[in-house]
Amino acid sequence: MYQIVAKKELNSTVTQMEILAPFVAKKALAGQFIILRVSDDGERIPLTIAGYDREKGTVTIIFQIVGGTTRLLNAKEVGEYIPDFVGPLGRPTRTEGLKKVCVVGGGVGCAIALPVAKALKEQGTKVTSIIGFRNKDLLILEDEFKACSDELFVMTDDGSYGREGNVCVPLKELLESGETFDEVITIGPLIMMKFVCMTTKEYGVKTIASMNPIMIDGTGMCGGCRLTVGGQMKFACVDGPEFDGHEIDFDEAMSRSRTYADFETHEREAACNLFKKEVE
Repeated sequence: MYQIVAKKELNSTVTQMEILAPFVAKKALAGQFIILRVSDDGERIPLTIAGYDREKGTVTIIFQIVGGTTRLLNAKEVGEYIPDFVGPLGRPTRTEGLKKVCVVGGGVGCAIALPVAKALKEQGTKVTSIIGFRNKDLLILEDEFKACSDELFVMTDDGSYGREGNVCVPLKELLESGETFDEVITIGPLIMMKFVCMTTKEYGVKTIASMNPIMIDGTGMCGGCRLTVGGQMKFACVDGPEFDGHEIDFDEAMSRSRTYADFETHEREAACNLFKKEVE
């Protein structure tokens, strides 16, 4: 059993939790993920490791409340336990030799981008961060990005905070001005990453995208997380989750991500009904 030792609401739909998991914390690295279950008969969901403290033996996760399982997880309070918390899984972010990097995060994907930006900054890399949200109310982790970025751009679709527009706006401006990066690392919604990769491809800048497809076991056995990268099938859980963004078939990935949309809606409604009954 894994105890929840801290919980914080980052906005109305995003929650941060700190989980006591010393064996995971001991080996966790930026870019890796865990798979958890909220109950013994619950579904397995992958969540990226947003941070870790090896001395305390804790792992930080940040999740968006979008389905039945994340709603049940969010209902847990400090001091309560979850039965399964497996990791670290996946390949860590490759940061060796990078001198200048642009980290582009969107929405809750910023929780995944943050430890990457931190790891880069800690090794002496010059970090430019671009983070984007639909509006001011959904903004998360701005101060944390400021602390590990040499330059930070905050974008909102409606202009309610920072600059108006999507993350590609400042990225394109930087590249057009002659700014160079060893790599661009992008993490967020599939459609956002697709357009980030289209932008950087125009300028010949290597781009890494972190993928979070449908996943069950996290060991490459189920095949649920398969992607087409460079014309070959890859598994996000063991080959990734990071891949060359210019080689990913994003249209296929977006199509597959909608496979269980109806089922997810049903599970979300079931969880909502469960909470209503408990209140009554």
